[in-house]
Amino acid sequence: MPAPTPPALPLVPRPTRAHARGGRFTLDAGTGVRVGDGAEPAARMLRELLAPATGLPLPPAEDGAVVLTLDPALTGLGDEGYGLTVGPRSVLLRAAQPTGLLHGVQTIRQLLPSEALSGAPRAGVRWSLPCAEITDVPRHHWRGAMLDVARHFQPVEYLRRYVDLLALHKINVFHLHLTDDQGWRMPVPAYPKLTEIGGHRSRSPVGAEGDAYDDVPHGGAYTRAELTGLVAYAAARGVTVVPEIEMPGHARAALAAYPHLGNRPGRTLDVWTRWGVCDTVLGVHDEVFDFCRTVLDEVMDVFPSPSIHIGGDEVPVTEWATSPEAAARVREAGLEGPGALHGWFLSRVGAFLIRNGRRPVAWAETGADLPDHFAVMAWRDPAHALAAARRGLDVINADHRRTYLDHPQRGGAQELPAQPGAVVTLRDVHAHDPVPEGASPEAAAHVLGAQAQVWTEYATTPARLEYLTYPRLCALADRAWSGPTPWRDFRSRLDRHLPRLDALGVPRHP
Repeated sequence: MPAPTPPALPLVPRPTRAHARGGRFTLDAGTGVRVGDGAEPAARMLRELLAPATGLPLPPAEDGAVVLTLDPALTGLGDEGYGLTVGPRSVLLRAAQPTGLLHGVQTIRQLLPSEALSGAPRAGVRWSLPCAEITDVPRHHWRGAMLDVARHFQPVEYLRRYVDLLALHKINVFHLHLTDDQGWRMPVPAYPKLTEIGGHRSRSPVGAEGDAYDDVPHGGAYTRAELTGLVAYAAARGVTVVPEIEMPGHARAALAAYPHLGNRPGRTLDVWTRWGVCDTVLGVHDEVFDFCRTVLDEVMDVFPSPSIHIGGDEVPVTEWATSPEAAARVREAGLEGPGALHGWFLSRVGAFLIRNGRRPVAWAETGADLPDHFAVMAWRDPAHALAAARRGLDVINADHRRTYLDHPQRGGAQELPAQPGAVVTLRDVHAHDPVPEGASPEAAAHVLGAQAQVWTEYATTPARLEYLTYPRLCALADRAWSGPTPWRDFRSRLDRHLPRLDALGVPRHP
């Protein structure tokens, strides 16, 4: 793909083609919006986003100077691209699909003075945009951000703000990590104890060593109405919520609620109060798969996303190796040993999702350890992403050395608390190419995109989450939407983008 023409406009992510022109267009109390068929959701979002700071009504008008239109004949723009023309007397936003218009609205928002992003009225500001011609199409289909609410629960009001910030940066996938050893956050009517018991732990570790505890109970769970409302809220902003329900490992919270789903009958468990990998995993008897199907039925009912994430990694086989039921399953299925139950388990669950029209996604540790019908979220090494793509599997590149934003952005005590381990700098994130080095054109075609992760062992509050996330997520958004761009170009645009984050009240890294 040829390198895009350098724009003179400080937009993040960088448009495919952008040419600044002389002059400006000014929004005022008399500015109306001409709305074509199917463009009303984008017009509504434009009004909602700009009203708090500008106070402008931007009413519908047949002769409105701001024009939003859908034209399916603009096939070159794909599902998410848009064309934006700003002249001194009018603004024309066009797209082939509604999502493209939503992305274009975010560009209009960024072209205005940064005060336009404030949530409070701003007087004395001229609400003008520079005249420009922009054609913008994303390079990658999957531009994701994962938030872990299992380790530390976040209220749904914050999740909506999280979505708003993703949409500003044209991140289109919100991967919501709902369950883990330390907490279960999604209600399932057939299994009420998942949230009643599994949603609460007695204490949490303090510090990076893991040998001290705060002795403060932690818990929380969403209602079905909150989750369905979040899905609709995100969709209205061009963001798809992809849920993750961990199985067969990272399931201690579920087993605390329903111990009979494990490998040792009669055992009583608590919700895990440590970080790391717990060796308590789901069993492989039939009742476990009844449980998984029932849970996933509810997940699919709440989340209409084409993809459903089922975790799938870091599954110790210690319990399977000593379980008579697991041994019987190994013989029955003709497997080589208890380690082979991992792929067998995922195949059964994945087949269920496929029968229901969904694509299973799982974390991959080697690139060769997932069934053929899975999409691979490769996190350990770029070589694993390459191996999976060469197998013909779709891949989301989530290299932990480039995309794990819970790691510190620089060394020093000022970064604490953060996940212990390697520093992930802003420049590291910007250098993350979703297509692994050495990929053939055929393998590269299987790379869906990239995703950033924020695990929350050491991020307990929204302020801490945003400090860890921004501005590093800006770099991932830029790379996933725009492709390779010179570091100096990105930094120049980012420096002029930071006032927008400040206007939104984001407690970002300096």
